[in-house]
Amino acid sequence: MRELLRKMSSRKLWAAVAGIVTGLAMVFGLDENVISTVAGAVVAIASVTTYIVTEGRVDAESVKQAVDATRNAADALKSADKT
Repeated sequence: MRELLRKMSSRKLWAAVAGIVTGLAMVFGLDENVISTVAGAVVAIASVTTYIVTEGRVDAESVKQAVDATRNAADALKSADKT
């Protein structure tokens, strides 16, 4: 699951998707304004998605470090009480 999320947050992937969509739109004869709008939307969505996923990972790591520090402090207190 993590690997899939990492791949889906890749800007390279979304740039490639935008390229494919643009190419298909040209093949089917869509208006250039429509093509530009769709390509822009794909890139914008990819940027927002990448930001959200990245910030979520950063936040999760911060929480993990806080939990580890709390556990270490609790273990230290338990050890001090036993002596």
